[in-house]
Amino acid sequence: MRSESCVLCIVYCVFIKEVLLLRDFSGNRADMARLIGITGGIGSGKSTIARALQQVGYAVYYTDSEARRIMEQNPCVRSQIELLFGSDIYTRQGLDRQEVARQVFSNPRLLQRLNEVVHPAVRFDLEQWVRQSTKKIVFVESAILFESQMNTLCDAVISVSAPEEVRIQRVCQRDGISRDSVRERIANQMSDEERNKLSDLVVINDGRTPMKNIILQIQNFCRTFAAQ
Repeated sequence: MRSESCVLCIVYCVFIKEVLLLRDFSGNRADMARLIGITGGIGSGKSTIARALQQVGYAVYYTDSEARRIMEQNPCVRSQIELLFGSDIYTRQGLDRQEVARQVFSNPRLLQRLNEVVHPAVRFDLEQWVRQSTKKIVFVESAILFESQMNTLCDAVISVSAPEEVRIQRVCQRDGISRDSVRERIANQMSDEERNKLSDLVVINDGRTPMKNIILQIQNFCRTFAAQ
């Protein structure tokens, strides 16, 4: 019975991938919310800005937290993850994320296969979220917006940038890790320069610019963008 369920889930996941490849999300969206991506490197403060946008009334889809929810609650995604890592990867407390991280750390191919399961499911979930929104403009926050090709769903992208030293200090304080560890993480991500070139707006979150000024800059961008 379990093997039949796994087969059905595999078929479903393949179907979802094919639907996403064939669907033109940019077409026939006159009555849909317009989606703006928020991205940035580790320590840039993109999540802080996203939360500030929520406080002034915007809806934000957080890909990290939604991916965690999907990996816990979506039975097809769970089955795929069990096929990759073994049935004991889920405990009574849920997905053993430490074990997942341990295995993918030294196995890039396994990480790729995990992403091939999770990213399409998150993308599909995001599409449904946008379609159901009653707002004119909504946001999606993702550290890997371009790497996961989630930017192809967006009408515009905002890149959050900050000086490297500021980013290092923020992450050291937040995660309690060494400066070298933060530098290694930064080096493994897309550079600010590359990310900024691909974005429609770049905001500088250097710790000196008041957050209200950054939000005002984004709101002004939204007004101009909505009028187009």
